[in-house]
Amino acid sequence: MSLQIDKVGQVALNVRDVERATAFYRDVLGLRHLFSAPPRMSFFDAGGLRLLLGEPESGSSGHGSALLYYKVPDIHAAHDELVGKSVKVGEPPHFVVKMPDHELWLATYEDGEGNTFALMSEVRFS
Repeated sequence: MSLQIDKVGQVALNVRDVERATAFYRDVLGLRHLFSAPPRMSFFDAGGLRLLLGEPESGSSGHGSALLYYKVPDIHAAHDELVGKSVKVGEPPHFVVKMPDHELWLATYEDGEGNTFALMSEVRFS
């Protein structure tokens, strides 16, 4: 299988306080709040592109940076392909949240310049 990226499926914005940021994006900017994944993530619809507001991992200096999430149909196959190409893995594919009709899976990697990017897959229920 050749790696297949459909489109950018999500953009993450690091924030210091998820509750405060959620209120701003929902109440001030008027974006439609989709769901929260406690304790540190909140998701919005930004004109068909999903926006993730999240607090960076402890010890990370990622505040103010954005992270591109590339949508793939099969995160495990895409992960195997990237590993086979010696791409540095940050976090292997892992379950994030169960939605009414699918599970969200994510994995993170590092490009050749040291930038983090992610793959995401919405695994539909049979």
